[in-house]
Amino acid sequence: MIFLAITDLTLPLSNPVLKFLVILIIILFAPLILNRFKIPHILGLIIAGAVIGPNGFNLLLRDSSIILSGTAGLLYIMFLAGLEIDLAEFKKNSGKSLLFGMLTFLIPMALGTIAGYWLLELSVMSSVLLASMFASHTLIAYPILSKLGVTKNRAVNISVGGTMITDTLALLVLAVIVGMNAGVVDTAFWTRLSVSMVLFGLTVVFVFPVIARWFLKRFDDSVSQYIFVLVMVFLGAVLAELAGIEAIVGAFLSGLALNRLIPSTSSLMNRIEFVGNAVFIPFFLIGVGMLVDYKAFFKDFETIKVAAVMTVVATVAKYAAAWLTQKSLGFSADERRIIFGLSNAQAAATLAAVLVGFNVGLLDETILNGTIVMILITCTIASLEAQKGGKNISLKETAIPEEEDLEKRERILIPVSNPETIEELISMSSILKSKENKKGIYALNIVENDDTDNSSHGKRLLEKAEVSAAAADISLNTLSRYDINTANGIVGVVKEHNITDLVLGLHQNKRITESYLGKITDSVLSRCNTTTFIYKPLQPVATIKRHIVVIPQNAEKEFGFPFWLSKVWNIPKNTGAKLVFYANEKTTEYIKKIQHKHPIEADFRIFDDWDDFLIISRDVKSDDNLLIILSKINQVSYHPNMINLPSYLNRYFQNNSFIIVYPVQHVADETDPNNPSLVEPFERLDEIGKNIIRLFRRK
Repeated sequence: MIFLAITDLTLPLSNPVLKFLVILIIILFAPLILNRFKIPHILGLIIAGAVIGPNGFNLLLRDSSIILSGTAGLLYIMFLAGLEIDLAEFKKNSGKSLLFGMLTFLIPMALGTIAGYWLLELSVMSSVLLASMFASHTLIAYPILSKLGVTKNRAVNISVGGTMITDTLALLVLAVIVGMNAGVVDTAFWTRLSVSMVLFGLTVVFVFPVIARWFLKRFDDSVSQYIFVLVMVFLGAVLAELAGIEAIVGAFLSGLALNRLIPSTSSLMNRIEFVGNAVFIPFFLIGVGMLVDYKAFFKDFETIKVAAVMTVVATVAKYAAAWLTQKSLGFSADERRIIFGLSNAQAAATLAAVLVGFNVGLLDETILNGTIVMILITCTIASLEAQKGGKNISLKETAIPEEEDLEKRERILIPVSNPETIEELISMSSILKSKENKKGIYALNIVENDDTDNSSHGKRLLEKAEVSAAAADISLNTLSRYDINTANGIVGVVKEHNITDLVLGLHQNKRITESYLGKITDSVLSRCNTTTFIYKPLQPVATIKRHIVVIPQNAEKEFGFPFWLSKVWNIPKNTGAKLVFYANEKTTEYIKKIQHKHPIEADFRIFDDWDDFLIISRDVKSDDNLLIILSKINQVSYHPNMINLPSYLNRYFQNNSFIIVYPVQHVADETDPNNPSLVEPFERLDEIGKNIIRLFRRK
């Protein structure tokens, strides 16, 4: 009987195992086949869904299982858009997002209402409802841009921000029109809607981060963390629906709320993207394709007319909004393509609107069929345009001269000896590095010559480091070295492998003594002229709200200033956390100039009294991480009170994670091949400003 059930090939397929197998085969092969014809994989999945759907070969029905998986996929797309967005750029471009959001809402509303009333001869109410369908859009093309690595581009940020504005307004129009049709739009309706939306927004934006930070600090199991993220996505969606707005808005806001807690380079982020791109999003795209009815073209002329009008109006309106945004903001043609590609695809909100309108009698079957045709065509245009614009921008951004090869100019070494700190050292290294650097991290275990029995222990440590790195999609280079002592081994590897940055773990003793660094670290610092980060983690790096950066006077005059600053600059780029700089006026102005060209979320405090660390302690909170830039004796930024750092840490910062940073501080012989930190030539120290710009231009 079981065999007969499995081999029942009556169409449409009913056996869940066969149905799932068919979908997986499509997810696997459709993009591979269609990519040969330069067709975007997203469009390939939509076409495949149309072929196997009830209007194609009828292999599968668009039943509840497909709808459930598709809904999850749509929410996933919106969540990823909120999660991957650069919050600093988002805030910087909030006015631009508002401009685009209003243009991409008002233009389709105006053209759609006119077209519906005059060309399709609909009532005023039906015309307005039809126009709201044109005003909304779905970020169908977002996964394409994500794969191309351009989601941080300003055009993407503006488009995503504008999407939330236009979709929210369009769905509000839908709610109002349906309410008016039912005769329930009164003062109580508006009051209820306004209060519920405000409560929903405040809950997601302010309560969700608190819950997430509490959970992630206490539970480090990878499966539990991922399931928790899914819970937050769908909880946000449910709360949005309870507030009277579409679930996609809740999913997006959930992504924004968790943005700072899930670093882009973390293992958790890698799992979220992997599962979404492999399962959830393809299910949604296949489900959209199953709606396509090719027969609609041949039913009658009226359907063709309606489909043509709807498609042309929607496309022209969205292109006009993208074009006006480009001209208003001075964007490039490729950035306009991205804006148009992200905003032209009609799917989720459009489908919701037409089904609601059809059910309440405001829209007829002809409009429904025309909508399906419009979804197919606009998704096709959007995918092609987004891919073209994204590919061109990606090529420009990655067109780096040979001298700027990341793997050559950025090599981070992590000596491992304590199994309890390996994961956090890997995590810290992953947020200090440039995002594009996938192979420039090294893990090292030193086996002293008189302790060869511990070689197997060292191998286990390196294996654990590999697992931690692999989870974050980092290709870790593992090194095992026999040497007379640990410090000598580290120094040797730094020279041999041209290491640019060294990440060391601090001992786990509760109190910090005067010799807090330890003999090994002191020896390494005295013999290595490379940027060194000494890290003591007290909580997962992902749960840190702010990084407090304490900078000594004249730090900008040091040779190594741009090297450590570029690494610190990567922290908010990779995590979304805020930086708070404590420095004197001159250094602060210097850093502000960099921030203006390369925006990150940062605050500045004037600080020039190393005799009084109490000033800093008043501002440091429990979820803050402290970065203290030090200097070696007799260097230009050295302050005598740096020797008191252990007492400062014991007195004020026992409950905080912290990083001690020792920069490169003197120009060694530039021809010396054993000087690994000098990965870029500095002809004169007074040209440091130019070199800082060169370093940050790549970010």
